[in-house]
Amino acid sequence: MEVLHTLSDFIDSDFAVSYSSCSYYYEGRCLESGNRLKLPRTSMSEAIAHGLMQSLINNDCYSHEGKMYGILLVELPNGEQRVLKAFSGLLNGCSLVEGWVPPIPGREEVALEEARTLAQLDAIKQELLTLKQLSERQQYQTLVDEFEQQLQAMSDRHRHCKHQRQEKRQQICNTLTSEALTIALEQLDEESRQQGIERRQLKRQQNAVLQPLQQLIAATDARISELKQQRKALSRQLQALMHASYSLTNFSGRSQSLQELMPGGLPTGTGDCCAPKLLHYAATHNLKPLAMAEFWWGESSVNQDKIQGEFYGACAERCQPLMGFLLSGLRPNPPAPFPCREGGVRSFSPIRGEIPILYEDEWLIAVNKPAGLLSVPGRYGDRQDSVLSRLRHLRADGMALTSVHRLDQETSGILLLARDRQTHRQLSQQFQQRQVHKVYEAILSGAVTVEQGVIELPLWGDPENRPEQKVDWQQGKPSLTHFQVIARSGDYTRVEFTPLTGRTHQLRVHAADARGLGVTILGDRLYGCCAVTSRLHLHARELRFQHPQLEKTLHLQAITPF
Repeated sequence: MEVLHTLSDFIDSDFAVSYSSCSYYYEGRCLESGNRLKLPRTSMSEAIAHGLMQSLINNDCYSHEGKMYGILLVELPNGEQRVLKAFSGLLNGCSLVEGWVPPIPGREEVALEEARTLAQLDAIKQELLTLKQLSERQQYQTLVDEFEQQLQAMSDRHRHCKHQRQEKRQQICNTLTSEALTIALEQLDEESRQQGIERRQLKRQQNAVLQPLQQLIAATDARISELKQQRKALSRQLQALMHASYSLTNFSGRSQSLQELMPGGLPTGTGDCCAPKLLHYAATHNLKPLAMAEFWWGESSVNQDKIQGEFYGACAERCQPLMGFLLSGLRPNPPAPFPCREGGVRSFSPIRGEIPILYEDEWLIAVNKPAGLLSVPGRYGDRQDSVLSRLRHLRADGMALTSVHRLDQETSGILLLARDRQTHRQLSQQFQQRQVHKVYEAILSGAVTVEQGVIELPLWGDPENRPEQKVDWQQGKPSLTHFQVIARSGDYTRVEFTPLTGRTHQLRVHAADARGLGVTILGDRLYGCCAVTSRLHLHARELRFQHPQLEKTLHLQAITPF
């Protein structure tokens, strides 16, 4: 099965191979030497990945399920460059697909056991679905609500009667005496006792009706818990068998099972991700890795943290712990040159830094954030590289730096950071009070019929569909954007946005929503742009604000890179 592909299968022949800048490193520590080993994700590997995305668009079989895909640029012993491609897990139920890197050896050894276990797991899944849809749950809740209403109505009526009895007691005590008073008070006490009996009877009726349903639901929940435990035990048993069989090989020629590499326990799916597949294949076929890139394709992941067409690093749980072993024995590539403004070349530093500084003084720093870089570190281990973390690493006083505001990872442009708490507080107040003038430039993936105007649509972040924002007239927060068309070219429109509010994804939704401009920003896959491009064409071009300490207006500008 041929899995080595030519560069021309993915990119144009005139792509500047020698001028590949790095946006991310796959890295780990060598178990023998302790040295930090790195494999870059370069502009070259990203361009190859975009070429792969274009082929995925044209084939419906890749849109059925969301998963990670990856490419590895390799060098053959004769110096030629080729491309490997891989998918995570199974593709439409298959582990072997023509043209793709095969799975790591070991799966075939446990194929029968895997099939038997997967059948058991599927049966458990179906029973769980049936149990979770138990009709008596809704019946029970409906009856609970009805009894609560009856009890509340009875309580209100009894409270009113009690108040009336208190008034009657006071009245008869003032008007009756002797035996007549005793009889009247006994009648009131009897009425109180009867109402107590009435309440207890309703409670007994409630218990008689609800208890059988409660017992059924409790038994069902116990069965669900039992099935989940069975499912967990079967999954662990299968994973342990597979991990003992899976054997990885690195560039030193050393092989180890997954179980030996991660004796503390392995998450489900370890060894089935793109990066281990690609690196293992390269190591066992005498191929030298030059650069790698992984991206998500298909529907958003379950927890909505993966977006189609976006690049991601090694996953913290399954891939990152293997990187040190997988990269062991790999000889580092010499620093690749890339052009500078003067027309010469300079060496690329492996340190993840070199963020352009637009303005700097003792109180604040303004940088020109590149597209694809986070403003601040993310929650997980593979999303720590950011403007803030780089500056904190490179600056002597870096740990005191804080980000005043944020730009989306895909957006480039001016980002403001404070060097002390007071400056951060004062600048944050200006942003909150809408005293900061912001100008963005974007290219829209279609024609806009109006020249200028105002978009006012309330935005709300649906917690079930993060990170996507949507227009919501009931729950949404007010958001206001001025826009001005500044150029047209074929089917594309260059627009200048001036947001008066700063909601998440405000410009992206105001552009894409039919009640706004109705045209997505070029490269905005989250909101429906299908064009395969190298980036989101949105740039924070200008920022004007009052310097908190110098008491003067700063007007910062960053040239639009597209």
